[in-house]
Amino acid sequence: MRKNSNRRPEKTGARKVVRLRGAGKTIVLGVTGSIAAYKSAELASLLVKQGHQVFAVMTHDATEFITPLTLQTLSKNPVMTSFFDEKENWRPGHIELADRANLLLIAPATANTIAELAHGLANHPLAAIALATRAPILIAPAMNGKMWSHPATIENVETLKSRGVEFIGPEEGMLACGYEGLGRLWKVDDIAFRAEFLLARQENLIA
Repeated sequence: MRKNSNRRPEKTGARKVVRLRGAGKTIVLGVTGSIAAYKSAELASLLVKQGHQVFAVMTHDATEFITPLTLQTLSKNPVMTSFFDEKENWRPGHIELADRANLLLIAPATANTIAELAHGLANHPLAAIALATRAPILIAPAMNGKMWSHPATIENVETLKSRGVEFIGPEEGMLACGYEGLGRLWKVDDIAFRAEFLLARQENLIA
């Protein structure tokens, strides 16, 4: 039998984020002071396209790498950078965000932020939200490889995991500091996919 010569080859490509049952939720996107902070813009855009309400919360150092206006434009929501932002009544307070969140996603997360969360510190809105929320927490670390492999960081990560916090990454590659190793922010598409998975899983647990 003659084979069909007009058959088109199958296309392969990067993973496509699909909309799961968890779509249409509130995601608090934490952005910390890593060079990878610029990738949070792509992540926020992707989550919004998936139909989610995204509220960005930035540490002071994060604003040195990406402007709050960028994330405000992409998320179509106000961006919180300080407790003093709450003086303006159109901005949701950090406790309100903690209560509203269906997921707290911190990407990128520095070694300092991971240490703050592990020790229950709350000296800025992002850390306070992490302490107050009962939503699932997903952390995507990004830092120098030596910092990631330091016993203190390892202990902090294990502490957070024991409390139910989930991690994605980091991955291996060339780092901004010039070293090559483990410490790069995980791929944005994969972070968004994991966020969708956690939202869907949480919805199933509640149901």
